[in-house]
Amino acid sequence: MSDWGIALIAAGSAIAGSVVTGWYTRGAGLRQAAAARHAGDRQADALLESVRMTLRAESANREFALRRQIYAEFLGAAEARILTERNGRGQADDDVLLQRALSGVLLEGPPDAAAAAQHLVDCLRRHERPDELKRAKLAFVSVAQECCRSR
Repeated sequence: MSDWGIALIAAGSAIAGSVVTGWYTRGAGLRQAAAARHAGDRQADALLESVRMTLRAESANREFALRRQIYAEFLGAAEARILTERNGRGQADDDVLLQRALSGVLLEGPPDAAAAAQHLVDCLRRHERPDELKRAKLAFVSVAQECCRSR
C-alpha cells in the first residue's frame, strides 16, 4: 500500500471519528441544555412560590393589624362611654364614635367579636350597672384577644 493510500485511510478514519464524536457531543450538549432549562424552570417555579408565600404572609399581617386597630378603637370608644356612665360627663360625640367603632367591628368580624361588641353597646345604651358593663367589656376583650391570637 502506498503512502497516499495510508494517508487517505488515516484521513478518512479521522473524519469519520470526528463526525461520530461530534454527533455524540451534540447529543450530550442538547441533553445538558434541556436539563439546564428544566432546572431553570424549577428554580423559577420555586421563586414564584416563595413570592406567593411572602405576599400571603404580608396580607395576613396587614389583615391582623387592621383587625387589631379596629378592636382597639372600639375599646377606646367603649371605655369613654363607660367613663361617661360613671361620672356623667362626656363628649358630645362619644355616641357617634362608639357607633362608628361598633360598625368597624361588625364589618371586620368575626361573628363572636361582633356579638360581644354589640352586647357591650347594648349594655351601655340600657345604662346597665357598672359590674355588668365591666363583664361585657371583659367578654369583648377576651373574644378580641382570642381572635388576634388565632391568626
